[in-house]
Amino acid sequence: MTATLRSVETDVLAALATVTDPELDEPVTELGFVRSVVVDDAGVEVHLRLPTSFCALNFAYLMVADAHDALAEVPGVGRVRVLLDDHHDSEKINNGIAAGLGYAGTFGSEAEEGLDDLRRTFQRKAHLAAVERCCRSVLGGGAWSLDELPMLELFDLPEGRLKAALVRRREAIGLPGHAHARVLVDHEGSPIPSTDTALWLRFAAATRVSIEGNAHFCRDLLATRYTENDLVITNSRIT
Repeated sequence: MTATLRSVETDVLAALATVTDPELDEPVTELGFVRSVVVDDAGVEVHLRLPTSFCALNFAYLMVADAHDALAEVPGVGRVRVLLDDHHDSEKINNGIAAGLGYAGTFGSEAEEGLDDLRRTFQRKAHLAAVERCCRSVLGGGAWSLDELPMLELFDLPEGRLKAALVRRREAIGLPGHAHARVLVDHEGSPIPSTDTALWLRFAAATRVSIEGNAHFCRDLLATRYTENDLVITNSRIT
């Protein structure tokens, strides 16, 4: 494989790795949603797959649309085709993406909310779960009490995976990530009152458990549905 071919293939895979399930905050490449990648003189064709044939229309469309947009930004990639396999509305989704109709244009009255609204809902749930993980961690360490949590700042969190995930999720919903930003805030950045801390954390914990359960469920379904788990990459571009 020439350096040019290798570069295009590398850029394509890197672009797909930026496409994430907004709730799980994991790339589609790691979730197993990418079935195959073909790079040739015409461009790139990617096939996606989801855990079930009845995954929500808005989520299915979101994954395909985000993958298409990410690949369209790859320099010199040529024509971009992203196809969803084995979904009950694969044909409609694939045709809508190819024609550039958008979510509402593809599904009409079925499109109850826009993709931006859907993405924001997922991102807010992910932020809530990330806050709970960090709070649970500092409470478990004994350095902070429940009553003190409203004063917790990003500066007070130990560096590591939990803090990095929280900062990333804050950025996704437009919250500040400076050292003295309060951790215990709602999705608009307003502090959670100390009188509501315990109840708010219980709700956040329920959200986290739901997300984690969904992640395991999706992986198990995908593994059960497809026996071939390896991503197939074909590069036949001629230079």
